[in-house]
Amino acid sequence: MTKRKEQYNEATSLTVSHEIRIRFNETDPLGIVWHGHYITYFEDGREAFGRKHGLTYLDIGNTGYTTPIVKSKCEHKLSLRYGDVVTIETTVVDTPAAKIIYRFRIIDAQGEVACTGETVQVFLDKEGNLMLTNPPFYEEWKRKVGLLK
Repeated sequence: MTKRKEQYNEATSLTVSHEIRIRFNETDPLGIVWHGHYITYFEDGREAFGRKHGLTYLDIGNTGYTTPIVKSKCEHKLSLRYGDVVTIETTVVDTPAAKIIYRFRIIDAQGEVACTGETVQVFLDKEGNLMLTNPPFYEEWKRKVGLLK
């Protein structure tokens, strides 16, 4: 049985950088960011990306689709602390499959990568059916941003 290998076009991707300041309530008793908050930072990155490129959850919802996350990955490299200012780099990865793949890098003020990650979202129609091909709005969006010719 052969596993199908995903084909991603790294040369054709879009990245948005978004700066945040680590809040006190995001830290644990040791003064470092609790590991679960990194997924929230990815959400912040997806929201910033969506606002810049017209692909927010509201934009998607207005087309009659939802995009639940079916996979998330988070790799911690360095600890972040209360008051740190970090940059979340969010990149959409071009794939022909009916899904949205985002890759993340969280970079500290010294330019060091504190965390990397990825989320995968699929498309559901308004009845909750899984879409096996990209919805028309997403194909149109990909053309608009230069991911499709």
